Amino acid sequence: MKSLWNDKEAANFSGDLGLRVYTSRLLGREPSLVLHGGGNTSVKSKETNILGQEETLLYVKGSGWDLETIDKPGFSPVRMAHLLELARLDSLSDPQMVNELKTHMTLASAPTPSVEAILHAILPFKYVDHTHADAVVTVTNSPNGLARVQEIYGDAVVIIPYVMPGFDLARECARRFAAEAGNNTIGMVLMNHGIFSFGETARESYERMIDLVSRAEDYLAAHDAWELPRPAGPAPAATSRCEAIARLRRQVCDAAGFPVIVSTHPDSQCLAFARRGDLETISQQGPATPDHVIRTKRLPMLGGDVAGYVQAYKAYFDEHAPQAKESKTMLDPAPRVVLDPELGLCTVGRTARDAAIVEDIYRHTMDIILRATALGGFHALPAREIFDVEYWDLEQAKLRKGGTPPVFSGETALVTGAASGIGRACVDSLLARGAAVIALDVNPAVTGLYARPDYLGITCDLGEETQITAALEQGVRAFGSVDMLILNAGVFPASRRIDAVATQEWRKVMAINLDANLVLMRETYPLLKLAPGGGRVVVIGSKNVPAPGPGAAAYSASKAALNQLTRVAALEWGEDNIRINTLHPIAVFDTDIWTEEVLASRARSYGLSVEDYKKKNILKTEVTSHDVAELAAEMCGPLFARTTAAQVPVDGGNERVI
Repeated sequence: MKSLWNDKEAANFSGDLGLRVYTSRLLGREPSLVLHGGGNTSVKSKETNILGQEETLLYVKGSGWDLETIDKPGFSPVRMAHLLELARLDSLSDPQMVNELKTHMTLASAPTPSVEAILHAILPFKYVDHTHADAVVTVTNSPNGLARVQEIYGDAVVIIPYVMPGFDLARECARRFAAEAGNNTIGMVLMNHGIFSFGETARESYERMIDLVSRAEDYLAAHDAWELPRPAGPAPAATSRCEAIARLRRQVCDAAGFPVIVSTHPDSQCLAFARRGDLETISQQGPATPDHVIRTKRLPMLGGDVAGYVQAYKAYFDEHAPQAKESKTMLDPAPRVVLDPELGLCTVGRTARDAAIVEDIYRHTMDIILRATALGGFHALPAREIFDVEYWDLEQAKLRKGGTPPVFSGETALVTGAASGIGRACVDSLLARGAAVIALDVNPAVTGLYARPDYLGITCDLGEETQITAALEQGVRAFGSVDMLILNAGVFPASRRIDAVATQEWRKVMAINLDANLVLMRETYPLLKLAPGGGRVVVIGSKNVPAPGPGAAAYSASKAALNQLTRVAALEWGEDNIRINTLHPIAVFDTDIWTEEVLASRARSYGLSVEDYKKKNILKTEVTSHDVAELAAEMCGPLFARTTAAQVPVDGGNERVI
């Protein structure tokens, strides 16, 4: 573990809180210290209030903020005097504690303070840092963990037996710190939870954290438990796993009661772990730290027995819920982590981002388990302790605050011709509604349109069937299946009379506009019929289907054939709860086909200005890619749940179509 402190960087941050922001971000940069909202930091600072009175405030990380990206608004200013008075109480319920923290902030717009605010307040140091460092958690989750921690740190830390976060933990830390801290104390280890460091400056507290974690790493290295073998491992099987993944995902959706993303990781690390002979022992102990349970559940599912996992989860709830202080309502019993010898690691989430967070957490968990195993065994906290955190109302509040999920949350759409024009607009409309999107285009620019976990751009020549199937496999491994299919890609050749159409050109148009769509429909059909909300297909057709024009024989014929194909599909697929509808746009000018030169030329041929030409329809309105995309997205939504085989013009009103 190396210090990332940089004097030039630090010079950009002024004051107590500014430096607190800087070193918090340094901690957040290192995933082996904190992951996705984990850990917290604070600083005690004297300020003058509106009455001219000086008071000491505790600026502590607010709930929902991530240390890697935190800024000043992410810290909640709470009056220190009140926090110290609270620490003297004999008891304080969680709702009371949250109320006291929120009502004694000096800034109403600040986030809810960390539940460990009282703990930060009672530590007699200006700066306090708290992480869930992998190395420390590894040691505390190993046999004789307490003795090992004592051996590593001596009197440099105060050791706290596991206590659930909140008021009781703050009281226990205050008691033990007062009794055991000495001149050499620079930190505190919470067994099976994490580690604290503190200091009088931001740099001192941060670098003490680095030093303390490094000592744990050195200890693991000295016991041959730090460097883990990274197997070259077998490559993922060449055979398609699309249907197997989609079936697993459907079962998980049914168990959860809502659509989910399932992200599959068949790399050598995950396959090697999932194929271990002792997997049933080492993976079924519990999470590395209780904080992870709200993301990962207590245990991963081994293999594909979703029904068995659900039954076991219900038994876990029934065993521990009666012992809770207040009544509990069972959460959904679906797994969030799946370990399978063929699929590797599968992670589950309401969104692609959630699934990615679970992946990050469990990759670190695998390393922690393997290192602890090298020390003699991985031993997590008992199920009772994990249950209390999983069903802790304060932790559940973090998940509930998201509100109603977007309409396509947990679902995946595949869009062709997605790099520009209508295709790209469809990507945007689907992302805005919460879908994960697999975007295909022959233009390599499709891969870099967005850098976000719910977007996967794949360069794909739809004229090559092998590229289509490979792209589909990649997309299903990323998100779990395909629920919606937007068939948009097409080619529009130069205008030619039938007697001038070359056979090669004709076949090229048919290959992209018709044949490729047949392949996509055929290959996605097994996935679409497994969609928990029913499969949906939207075909971007053309005004040329109902009203063809001269000079567009190949284009018009290909689109008309595709239109007929969709009508047959509607007849065949209805029994599988798959609906398929078609949009017929015309003159969508914000696409690559319509350059400024082409627009000007076409407008002149009609004796119109470019602006008037764009609105040459009955409603005198311009039709944009966004207009088409929004209707395509709505056709995948609940408003069109009882519509299939529809053909809807998006043209502002065209006399020949009418």
